[in-house]
Amino acid sequence: MKKSYGGIVAASLFMLLVLRYGILNYPTGDSFLTNALYTNTSNPLEWLNTVPPAVQNPENASQVISAEIIVFSLFAQRNVSNEEQQTLQTWNLLKHLINQAQGLPHAVDAIKEAGGAWNSLMASVEEQRLVYTNESSPGKAKEKQCPYFLNKMNGTGIDNNVHKLRVPCGLTQGSSITVIGVPNGLVGNFRIELTGEPLPGEPDPPVILHYNVRLNGDKLTEDPVIVQNTWTVAHDWGEEERCPSPTPEKNNKVDELDQCNKIVGKTEEQRIRSNVSRQSSTVQDGSKSRRYFPFKQGYPFVATLRVGSEGIQMTVDGKHLTSFAFRETLEPWLVSELRISGDLKLISVLASGLPSSEDSEHIINLEELKSAPLSPHRRLDLFIGVFSTANNFKRRMAVRRTWMQYAAVRSGAVSVRFFVGLHKNQIVNEELWNEAQTYGDIQLMPFVDYYGLITWKTLAICIFGTEVVSAKFVMKTDDDAFVRVDEVLASLNRIKVTRGLLYGLINSDSRPHRNPDSKWYISPEEWPEQTYPPWAHGPGYVVSNDIAKAVSARYKKGSLKMFKLEDVAMGIWIADMKKEGLNVQYVKEEKVYNEGCKDGYVVAHYQGPREMLCLWQKIQEGQVAKCCGGDR
Repeated sequence: MKKSYGGIVAASLFMLLVLRYGILNYPTGDSFLTNALYTNTSNPLEWLNTVPPAVQNPENASQVISAEIIVFSLFAQRNVSNEEQQTLQTWNLLKHLINQAQGLPHAVDAIKEAGGAWNSLMASVEEQRLVYTNESSPGKAKEKQCPYFLNKMNGTGIDNNVHKLRVPCGLTQGSSITVIGVPNGLVGNFRIELTGEPLPGEPDPPVILHYNVRLNGDKLTEDPVIVQNTWTVAHDWGEEERCPSPTPEKNNKVDELDQCNKIVGKTEEQRIRSNVSRQSSTVQDGSKSRRYFPFKQGYPFVATLRVGSEGIQMTVDGKHLTSFAFRETLEPWLVSELRISGDLKLISVLASGLPSSEDSEHIINLEELKSAPLSPHRRLDLFIGVFSTANNFKRRMAVRRTWMQYAAVRSGAVSVRFFVGLHKNQIVNEELWNEAQTYGDIQLMPFVDYYGLITWKTLAICIFGTEVVSAKFVMKTDDDAFVRVDEVLASLNRIKVTRGLLYGLINSDSRPHRNPDSKWYISPEEWPEQTYPPWAHGPGYVVSNDIAKAVSARYKKGSLKMFKLEDVAMGIWIADMKKEGLNVQYVKEEKVYNEGCKDGYVVAHYQGPREMLCLWQKIQEGQVAKCCGGDR
């Protein structure tokens, strides 16, 4: 067994060396991989002949070579078992994705980055197989885990007084990092940064959040200021956000909280009582009243960064101060390290709410949580595809324990799958792979999971629902949405529309966001018209089989228009079908709640794992569709 696996690995490495040598000795205009190695039309590289201009005409030819090798490795045959292959049922059906990259930000990069991540994951899978066949090396797989809680520094740099805390599996919504420290030194300026993994060949990692406290101001102001920003090798520093802001009228909301609390920089009228751990920052300095600023040289503070759905919030001593919206390709799941530097005496750091997977050995009802097997001879009443990201382990477990336990799902009449892109972090990918093999309900996507690429997941759901299985209806939802599967089925039976159906919370008169600061900003080049065609909000909508099949067919023909807002994209695709003669039925379901929960819901959005379990418990107790917590 060992020799067999070793031979496969050696052969694979040799083949890659041959490919590399061959490409480097052929002009880039001649596609060595396509012309010399493959003549069969079913080969996984034929689509490289029509890659988009960004790949065809790079600044140097090595980019083309790199792309071809990486894409080849993504779709090359691997030594995976039939059971493992179930995780990849949509994978090879998406090999033309790079032809559908136009209109989606960083799409080509996401595929190239996935190539490296996939190679590392497959090498790890092979290694684990060898470990399991060697009785003298038990338990090696347990060394790599995603912790829920961290409270130790794994290293302190001597140069520049840089403190580092490794965050092995990224951050997710609800994660928080608390820093306790005292500004000191001559100036008292310090920085808190969340960084990602550097790309191969890049010396420095991307900075997902740069939180810079300048107690003595800077070139723009003499007053204390907080500056937030991002940095990447490709784009250098982004547009900085300052608190207090020089343009307070542009104080945007992030997760319904101000980018900068209006009290920062304002004069305080009352002193803070002396029973707190630090003095008020509103003491008199000569004849000048000091303005409120949360940090003060020589006084301790407790600052907490918390990840929301739209950005990162900062509270200091229990008071919300700043919000920072996520930027493209700089999302919280990418965070791999916390760095603290500057004039700061660091007392402690605590990270909690980190994404962590459950140990299947300790789950009592494991068999009940595994997906029901698919029958090749049975047509599904409904297929549900769930958007999820790699390190959202707890959300997926909450879905498995709640609405995936409906009788229709357990019986196989309804099938549910999570659609998950690869992570840049190998540990997360290994955990994801193990989770996929345990529960059998994950479909891996051949690209790194950036938010701007979620439309590709919508496409994948349509492909799975019509080509991997045959479902009467196909539904898309999110891993933070609670779906009343019984009510969805009842509604579909009640409306009796089997063709040309879009069912959900229909928006028939929406306009593109033209504000560049908006998360949903759409430029006139992306969508020149003043309004969108009718579309259904993303937390839960259903299309009939013929629509899903048409989406898949247009993708194969290369005629599917990509649009980065996936729910609007589906509306655009359906509108095009309508122009070509399809009789479209838009059925509005008011009880699909896009922003929270209300009693009587069919779909409730923005529900965390605790809320999901609470909702399910109420249903089990006979209190049908009653919300939990503050939602009603």
